[in-house]
Amino acid sequence: MTGKGSGFFWPSFADLMTSLFFIMLVLYVLTYLKLTNQQRATEQQLDKIKEIQAAVKELPQDYFQYDSIYKRFSLVQNIEFERGQDIIKPQYEQYLIEVGVSIKNLISNLKSKYTQQDIKYVVIIEGMASNDNFRDNFPLSYKRAWAVMKLWQNKNIMPDQSVCEVQVAGSGTGGIGRYSNKEEVKNQRILIQIVPKIGEIKLE
Repeated sequence: MTGKGSGFFWPSFADLMTSLFFIMLVLYVLTYLKLTNQQRATEQQLDKIKEIQAAVKELPQDYFQYDSIYKRFSLVQNIEFERGQDIIKPQYEQYLIEVGVSIKNLISNLKSKYTQQDIKYVVIIEGMASNDNFRDNFPLSYKRAWAVMKLWQNKNIMPDQSVCEVQVAGSGTGGIGRYSNKEEVKNQRILIQIVPKIGEIKLE
C-alpha cells in the first residue's frame, strides 16, 4: 500500500512543479515585456518633453538672447526708462512691438506643431530696476513690465490665449543674474521667460 501510494504521489508532484515552473516562466516573460515597453514609452515621452523645451527657445536672435545659466531670455536692445518712470520711450515702442509679434508667432507655431498634445504656455514679462536709491523700485519694475504687456494689448499682438497665459512680474533690485556695480544701469531691463506646462504626452 505504502509503495503504491508513494509511486502515484511523486509523478503527480513532479507534474505540478513542472506546470508551476512554466507558469512562472510565462509570468516572468510577460512582466519583462511590459516593463520594457513601459521604459521605451517613458524614454519616448522624455524625448518629446526635451523637444518641446527646446522649441520654446526658437525666438529670433535679432530680438532675444538666451541665458542658458538662468534659463531665460533678455532683450538684445536694452530698454531704458527715466528714473522713477514706467513710460516706454517712443524710440523703443517699435522694437517691443516686434518682440511681441515674435512671441505671438512662436506660440502659434507651437500650437500648430503640438496640436495633439496637452500643452499650455506661460509667458512671463519680468521688469528689473537698477539700484539707483529710488525707494519704489520694486513696484516700479512691475509697472515697467506691465507697460510692455499693455503695449502688446493695444497693438493686438498678445499670444493666443487658448494656449498661452501672459504674466507680469517685477524683481526690483533683487533677483539673480544681475550685472555688477560697474554696469548697474544695465539692470534696468526687461526679461522674458516662456514656460511650457506639459500635461499628458501622447505618443504616435
